[in-house]
Amino acid sequence: MINIFLKSNYKISSFFKIFLLSSFLILNSCGEKKTEEAHEEEKSETEVALTKTQFETVGIETGSIEMKNLNTIIKANGYTTVPPQNMANVSTLIGGVVKEIYVLEGTYVAKGKTLATLQNLEVAEMQEDYNSAVANIEYLQLEYNRQKTLSEEDVNPRKVFQEVKAKLAVERARAQSTKNKLQALNVSLSGNSSLIPIIAPISGYVGKIGITKGTFADTGISLFEVIDNTQMHLDLNVFEKDLGKISIGQEVDFVLTNQSNKSIKGKIFGINKSFSNESKSVAVHAKINENDTKGLISGMYVAANINITNQTVQALPKDAVVRNGDKYYIYIQEEHVEKATAEKAEAHEHKEGEAHSEEAVGEEEEHNEVHFKAIEVVPGTTDLGYTEIKLVEEIPTNSKIVIKGAFYLLAASKGGGEHVH
Repeated sequence: MINIFLKSNYKISSFFKIFLLSSFLILNSCGEKKTEEAHEEEKSETEVALTKTQFETVGIETGSIEMKNLNTIIKANGYTTVPPQNMANVSTLIGGVVKEIYVLEGTYVAKGKTLATLQNLEVAEMQEDYNSAVANIEYLQLEYNRQKTLSEEDVNPRKVFQEVKAKLAVERARAQSTKNKLQALNVSLSGNSSLIPIIAPISGYVGKIGITKGTFADTGISLFEVIDNTQMHLDLNVFEKDLGKISIGQEVDFVLTNQSNKSIKGKIFGINKSFSNESKSVAVHAKINENDTKGLISGMYVAANINITNQTVQALPKDAVVRNGDKYYIYIQEEHVEKATAEKAEAHEHKEGEAHSEEAVGEEEEHNEVHFKAIEVVPGTTDLGYTEIKLVEEIPTNSKIVIKGAFYLLAASKGGGEHVH
């Protein structure tokens, strides 16, 4: 009876040991599987593979990190303008009916050219008054000389001489006043015309014309706009936080917002000492190179880069850097992956049967893939088509960095983490 119990107890103990061992193996296998799955998931976020066909179709190009002279810049928006002395709003000092208009909008005119004529009868009266005053001056001058001689010889009373002297002074004042008015109106002092010529005060292009023939042109109204674009400059809005970095003489590169992307250069010559508006921006003025002013019109909106410093840094073409969430990456081609895959394929050659055949096909497909790895970087200045980069982790010296097609690789890596075929 005791022997039977012992034998039975021994069998139960052996069964229990086998059960524990089996459970341990199963749990260990599950743990390894979960670790492997987690590793594969982590790996899939930074690695991506393309078939040779995809690699050639996408047109991926590789290169290496270059040392580039890049500018640290401040971005600013603004518009083209001309200084006040190069823009004229032509008006008249006296109203009149528009008799003739001699120019069209967009016409280039030289300084002193007659733009139009106004008619006002008061002008004829001014000319008459001037001519009358001149004639009186001639008569009174002779009388003044005669009375002066008589007064000195005590022939005539001195009072008569003083009266002639006063009349001569009045006529001279009247003549000078009328002369000033006629000259201000650009009217000839001689003659008897009621026409007032409207003269271009500067050389430039005629802008807006505010009158038509036969209308009455009043004082204080702009009749013509004349603009000289040869002294074109930029008015850029720079915010308060960037003011300390701006100084006179700095180079500016800008493009016209609504035009081609042709880069135009200028140089800062003035910085305002007061805020322009509620946005807390300050107007910074930059002179445009004279060779680039052709075709520019006052009031064009521009996007500008103010060059602050110039330094040599590690850089890649800007298309090589891609953003994923709040981080930036570049991709390098993994040469060692293909070699390791080839060794695996060779190790499996001894396997037989259907399992060997299926696994060999899988290894062969993997061997025909091109593998890439995402490397985190910190981007810096972007200039001249290149972006400054700082590597978060080191990469092999001769790494092949993807300089074209990086965005495609990023999209492929987000396809569920599977190899893209």
